[in-house]
Amino acid sequence: TTAVTCPTVRIHPAVIAQAAATSAVLHGGRFVLGVGTGEALNEHIFGDAWPQADVRLEMLEEAVEVLRALWGGDFVSHHGKHYTVEQARIYTLPDAPPPIYVSGFGPKAIDLAARIGDGYVSTMPDGEMVRRFRENGGGDKPCQAGFKAAYADSEDEGMRIAYERWPNAGVPGELSQVLPSPRHFEQASELVRPEMLKEAFVCGNSADAHLEMIDKYAKAGFDEVYVANTGPHYQGLFDLYQREVLPRLR
Repeated sequence: TTAVTCPTVRIHPAVIAQAAATSAVLHGGRFVLGVGTGEALNEHIFGDAWPQADVRLEMLEEAVEVLRALWGGDFVSHHGKHYTVEQARIYTLPDAPPPIYVSGFGPKAIDLAARIGDGYVSTMPDGEMVRRFRENGGGDKPCQAGFKAAYADSEDEGMRIAYERWPNAGVPGELSQVLPSPRHFEQASELVRPEMLKEAFVCGNSADAHLEMIDKYAKAGFDEVYVANTGPHYQGLFDLYQREVLPRLR
């Protein structure tokens, strides 16, 4: 699963449609395209204006329409509000179109995910978000989430690594979506203290801490949880999960 790709500004949805179709073929149908409205940091590079949130959601909805049309296998011409496609066709297609999971944090984005998505993506163990998705059209579609770890010999060392490598995880609100430059992220991250990252990361080498975090997502109603290690000690995280976390989950 891509968690998540922005198919609206920097990359035209027709290009994403072709890339996702190829990925689905190469992965034997195991590929899921996660999409979201993106971040100015990545999307502003061609000098286009960064749209406000409502417009970005509108663009995402039309982009998903373009993706699914192209995965139908015919020639597609689309003349929409935000995108134009002229006689485009994807020739290498998987047996079934890739599922599209939609990311959402605010109410409008969650409602859009429920309406157009084949699943939902989040990074917070928030049961209200899952309930809103399911009650507003998502039903029993998959809900997927992820959290970060910073594996190390101690919690303090893990916290140090997290703060060194990913302090922007502590930047609040919509700043991560609207700041356009790494310099701005660096400046905003000066407001983040190392201990603040304990809310976003599982630091150290405790299997109990990982199981506790996974349990939060399970109780919130998520079906799948993905863990991303930050820092150099990824093998230690793999070994911990093999030895202690996964057996206890089973």
